[in-house]
Amino acid sequence: MAQIEVIRGDITGLAVDAIVNAANSSLMGGGGVDGAIHQAAGPELLEECIRIAEKRRPNSPCPAGDAVMTGAGKLPAKKVIHTVGPIWRGGNHNEPELLASCYRKSLLLAQEAGLESVAFPNISTGVYGYPRDKAAEVAIAAVRETLPDTPGIQRVVFVCFDNANYALYQEIPL
Repeated sequence: MAQIEVIRGDITGLAVDAIVNAANSSLMGGGGVDGAIHQAAGPELLEECIRIAEKRRPNSPCPAGDAVMTGAGKLPAKKVIHTVGPIWRGGNHNEPELLASCYRKSLLLAQEAGLESVAFPNISTGVYGYPRDKAAEVAIAAVRETLPDTPGIQRVVFVCFDNANYALYQEIPL
């Protein structure tokens, strides 16, 4: 079974097989962790995201709950998995299912690519407004439920950029 850990830090500095990007559906970069990952990775990441988006048109390049993988550019990680979390609209519009899907599909992509370590940010808790406590519960549950289906994954890291999220993850049994 994979080792699950929680750290406080900057996901862009982790030397893991894949970091997960809390992307927007266009895959073109944005604010928060998405902007930080694009900035740290350099222009190659955006170029690869543009190619993915062009292949998926006229549909959304990456709808909420889905995930795609790219190279990592200048990041110490080998790959970036871009996943689009749901925008919080009160919790009655499939937000928990869509958020869980982000974690599940990210781990499945990593497994398919033969990757062993994956680092996740706090998906949807920034401008998308998902309540941090609810998001942490969904994240941990989704990862725990998916790990039996991804035996190649040896390490999962929840990376909390701020103390508030870090404290929440410390309270939930891994």
